[in-house]
Amino acid sequence: MTIQFDNLHKQFHLCNDSVSYIFKVLRNGHLGQLYFGRRLPLDRDYGYLQDLVHYRPMSAQAYEGEYTFSLEQIKQEYPSYGTTDFREGAVEVAQQDGSRLSDFCYVSHEIVAGKPVLSGLPATYAEQPEEAETLLITLQDARTGVELVLSYTIFAEEAAIARSAWFRNNGSQVVRLNRAMSLSLDMPDADFDMVQFSGWWSRERHKLVSHLRPGIQSIGSLRGQSSHTHNPFLILKRPNADENQGEAIGFSLVYSGNFLAQVEVDTFNTARIMLGIHPQGFSWQLKPGEEFQTPEAVLVYSCQGMNGMSQTFHSLYRSRLARGAWRDMVCPILINNWEATYFDFDEDKLVRIASKAKEAGVELFVLDDGWFSTRRDDYHGLGDWWPTEGLLPNGIKGLAERINGMGMKFGLWVELEMVNKDTELYRQHPDWIIHVEGRKSSHGRNQYVLDFSRPEVVDYIHDAIYKVLKDANIDYIKWDMNRSITECGSAGWPAEQQGEIFHRYILGVYDLYERLTSEFPHILFESCASGGGRFDPGMFYYAPQAWTSDDTDGGERIYIQYGTSYGYPLSFMGSHVSITPNHQVFRETSLKLRGDVAYFGTFGYELDLGRLPEEEFQQVKEQIKFMKQYRELIQFGTFYRLLDPFAGNEAAWMVVSPDRKQALVGYYRLMAKTCTPFTLTRLQGLLPEAEYEVLVEGRQAMGSFTGSELMAAGLVTTDESCGEQKTAEKVACGDFYSRLFVLQAK
Repeated sequence: MTIQFDNLHKQFHLCNDSVSYIFKVLRNGHLGQLYFGRRLPLDRDYGYLQDLVHYRPMSAQAYEGEYTFSLEQIKQEYPSYGTTDFREGAVEVAQQDGSRLSDFCYVSHEIVAGKPVLSGLPATYAEQPEEAETLLITLQDARTGVELVLSYTIFAEEAAIARSAWFRNNGSQVVRLNRAMSLSLDMPDADFDMVQFSGWWSRERHKLVSHLRPGIQSIGSLRGQSSHTHNPFLILKRPNADENQGEAIGFSLVYSGNFLAQVEVDTFNTARIMLGIHPQGFSWQLKPGEEFQTPEAVLVYSCQGMNGMSQTFHSLYRSRLARGAWRDMVCPILINNWEATYFDFDEDKLVRIASKAKEAGVELFVLDDGWFSTRRDDYHGLGDWWPTEGLLPNGIKGLAERINGMGMKFGLWVELEMVNKDTELYRQHPDWIIHVEGRKSSHGRNQYVLDFSRPEVVDYIHDAIYKVLKDANIDYIKWDMNRSITECGSAGWPAEQQGEIFHRYILGVYDLYERLTSEFPHILFESCASGGGRFDPGMFYYAPQAWTSDDTDGGERIYIQYGTSYGYPLSFMGSHVSITPNHQVFRETSLKLRGDVAYFGTFGYELDLGRLPEEEFQQVKEQIKFMKQYRELIQFGTFYRLLDPFAGNEAAWMVVSPDRKQALVGYYRLMAKTCTPFTLTRLQGLLPEAEYEVLVEGRQAMGSFTGSELMAAGLVTTDESCGEQKTAEKVACGDFYSRLFVLQAK
């Protein structure tokens, strides 16, 4: 790993064993992009990768009397619109004279060991200086005095670059940042497929692929959170690239609010990728001496297909984005009472559910919504954080003691960012909700969003929930968020700063997370936003796992978890077994399928185990036993996608241990077929010369095979549906069929 500056050619080269990122200072002082991809040799001038010799009619020229220096045809690092570049820019600074032009020119640079912290924002980090190196480049707009520092961190062991931008107003007049992207990258061609992960509540992060074309393709969110609709993550891959070969580049934003991910292809086939805070509704006032820091964007390159790209994100985010004691610990197997009881519970019913779960081997009982104040439905109580005496006569502390007395951990659901109108909090502080004075305030789920842009609101909620967490032995918090922001405005900020509220709100959320996780480091925090509505890297800095989706149907979860795996490790994915018929799609699926899908995540249950037939209860006990045996492999192994459910009727994935001697394969067929072909599924990541014993469901011996034949020829995944069964004992293999294979090297 190194960052090299060639003073003669004013060229920067960031590289490690896998990747190179190269750019230079152009003759006008701007930064010009030269290359991003597979590692190139150091100590060479790559300036020839810019087109600075050809004249194109209708282009505007930066220098009078010259015809070849136009920013319209130059690849740039952090461009602005309007000074010979007619593409959308990464920055827009509105000045008091009405101008929005910028001219950020190189002043100096600094190379530092390790990775500086982003104040008030989540970001990747280095625990030791030798893990990363950071380049800080200072630019300045001479007319306004605004200083811009671009930060580039390259990691020693990962093909990843972390980027962000920092602004400071060193001038004498107030300016406004109307656009401040975290990353801009100009690629020399546009022969890429864009892969995005989009959907809606209960069908999050479905994979969609489209080839780049001239114009702008974008995804984003204006909902106040990163959203179910689009994830702040996209991939550009070569058309011939697949899961295991070819070039793929991942773009990920470490942020939980409004975002924009955009690719603009110009008429010369250059692709400009930008990622950052969505400029719609954003305007940040910078008085003289004030600063602004953008969120971090992470850029990953792979020449080993999308599995290679995903594995880099998994490794980096699991070990250098997630923090705290739970980062390196296996997740406890939990049971949540929500789908078992909804609001219909009392202390004795909860203890009964927990007792049966303990008998099955569950380690953590989680009390969901309805435990506080007057909360017996979704119209009341939200925001008044004290236990309801009628249901919990001994309070949270007493219930926790009863659960702990069984030998189980105890967890609690909260939704700290919201309030119902029928609460003491709202009656005392009606101006503490996000709203615009004189305008109608819309509700969602009969609740309103607290104005976390105001420090006093965050302080109040902190103090209220702190008392609950301090009073009882609580090991886990599920932090929910069940509505988007509408009518975005704040009574706590003046008119000229109303464009800051969306971002200040997220900063308030981060502040509360930071305080609570620091004060209660033993608690495992799980993020939730009506399922997967805020499943983004910003959240994982504070909460090392998240509820992947409210849709717990085994069949639907195959798609959701498959799509989610492109950018996020299995240890981040809350994946549970729920009741059937499923409460979201009302489908009947087997307990086996539901378990076989849920294994590939954090694992738990969303039902009352006491209501299961004895046969199914015994099956649950076996599932828990299986998960305890293999959860370290699942959560910390290397994940490979094998068969894509978005492309066909089958899905398969596998996890391989760090030493490559053990693996777990999950195979799923969605719809039953008859007289199907003989099929083999090629595995990945094994030791070619090793001999692997293969056990179906971890019990039934299938045979012994070398790693090379399992990867080249494949594992037999054909089942009884390939023909007609003639024996008396028929094997069920209908819709939503699944099998697990355990591989162990001899």
